[in-house]
Amino acid sequence: MPEFFQLLPPDQARTKFLAEIRASPQPETVPLAEALDRVTFAPVCATAPLPPFTRSTMDGYAVRAQDTFGASSSLPMYLTLAGEVLMGQVPDLELRPGQAALIHTGGMLPRGADAVVQIEVTQKSRDDEVEVLKAVGRGENVLQAGDDVKAGEEVLPAGHWLRPQDLGGLASLGVTPVTVARRPRVAVLATGDEVIPPEAEPRLGQVRDANSYSVGALVAQAGGVALLGGIIPDSFEALKAAAVSALKAADMLVLMAGSSVSVRDITLDVVNELGRPGVLVHGVAIKPGKPTILAVADGKPVIGLPGNPVSAMVSGGLFVTPAIHRLLGFTHPPRAATARATLSHNLESQTGRDDFVPVRLVSRDGALYAEPVFGKSNQIFILVRGDGLVLVPRDANGLSAGAEVEVGLF
Repeated sequence: MPEFFQLLPPDQARTKFLAEIRASPQPETVPLAEALDRVTFAPVCATAPLPPFTRSTMDGYAVRAQDTFGASSSLPMYLTLAGEVLMGQVPDLELRPGQAALIHTGGMLPRGADAVVQIEVTQKSRDDEVEVLKAVGRGENVLQAGDDVKAGEEVLPAGHWLRPQDLGGLASLGVTPVTVARRPRVAVLATGDEVIPPEAEPRLGQVRDANSYSVGALVAQAGGVALLGGIIPDSFEALKAAAVSALKAADMLVLMAGSSVSVRDITLDVVNELGRPGVLVHGVAIKPGKPTILAVADGKPVIGLPGNPVSAMVSGGLFVTPAIHRLLGFTHPPRAATARATLSHNLESQTGRDDFVPVRLVSRDGALYAEPVFGKSNQIFILVRGDGLVLVPRDANGLSAGAEVEVGLF
């Protein structure tokens, strides 16, 4: 069987691929409640300080800090109550020397006050008087106007993945709706005369299409919109027509199967006719996923994934996800979740390639272990049964049981 012309390490292949992608995200406005996991299109700046006024961070008494100096449980300071700060209102009182005002968490400090004494270190001596049992410094238990965000400050850059806390921050600034990058449309085509839709009953020799749905979900998880284009037969003309049509309606194209070098494989020739510069990488030094195709057609990414489900998912995580992030205009793509664990079994490998091994995480005797889920790259359930992947680097002959490993979580 013919071999690949050149196998590139995955990091080199990815760099070469991403450098050719034309990233030009388009703006879209969405309600704040629907902005989770979207990407900011432009920098977001505060139009006002946050908080907009000096406020208490504790329940207690607003005071002039100098009036509490020297206070202790054995020698309290006695302050006259000047009133109460009502929540959501501007205080209509001003503290004079020797006075205090009852205040609640979030309340606006009255004029003349510069600190708050916690309620726990005070006690009422009379209806109009409070004993302070501990001194406070100026600014203690107080959030100054602009302490969180200053007016005009950039709070989120362009290309930022919006997390739950980010939505809370935007709400506090009144940023609603939110301008985000439109989700890239990613056409997903399965190929193969033996592949049938999942709802169909396969005959002997046929398999249901799993890849369209796993890769389509990977696209959605990365921030794109998957356009499932169905199953294309093993015909150059049929695949080219489907690929041209799909790429015209999308920002990116993913083809599955047909990427190995053999007489019947046609994906490489089809991809090379979709636009310039065409195929950049054919073959990556990884297992599984070696026969991956990386191409760009007139600025649009085109990826040919192997047909085996495990290979498709591993290669998809390495190349489909970062390509979508590139199209979204990410400045700092989100970090993948990982876990540290102890390897439970030896893992053999060959030098010169990166091996990705599915593992399940098991807790025993207070320690976390990574147990390999052994199987072939066409067995989708070795991924279903796993919790993540362990990388055996290309310069290693394997990993020994007992080694501490980093598990990239699914």
